[in-house]
Amino acid sequence: MLGLDNIEKVKPGGLELKDRLVAVNRVTKVTKGGRAFGFSAIVVVGDEEGTVGYGLGKSKEVASAIAKAVEDAKKNLVKVPVINHTIPHQTSARYGGADIFLRPATHGTGVIAGGTVRMVVEAAGIKDILSKSKGSSNPHNVVKATFKALLDIRRPEEIAKLRGVSLNKVFNG
Repeated sequence: MLGLDNIEKVKPGGLELKDRLVAVNRVTKVTKGGRAFGFSAIVVVGDEEGTVGYGLGKSKEVASAIAKAVEDAKKNLVKVPVINHTIPHQTSARYGGADIFLRPATHGTGVIAGGTVRMVVEAAGIKDILSKSKGSSNPHNVVKATFKALLDIRRPEEIAKLRGVSLNKVFNG
């Protein structure tokens, strides 16, 4: 997917995945016989319990483009650390012209995010988060930047082991 080290890949078998259509784009190829229309769709799938993936599908019809995108998304599922319905720490990432900032929020805050980022974090099962999308609003780059930011998150257990301290000390200093 994006070539990061700490990615935990997930197999789609046995998961109750819900798909969300992020965007459909109509593309036109001009030939000497006229215009040939095609469609590309980007879809996010997730089980709302920390597993999420995205996919791109292209076809002459909208329905088959979406179906191809869902199949592609199921091949690219990853595990995202979700603790108490939010992320463990703030993170940011850039992909192309899209710049995404994600910050954990207290219980009851809800998902404070724009449309594209909202779809990704809701599919991952994050219920409380603050986010800001800067730069490009291109859905493809925003989805990829959001995934990059989510995959940069480290689990508290991992940080405690790295520092050689208890999990309690990581949270309370």
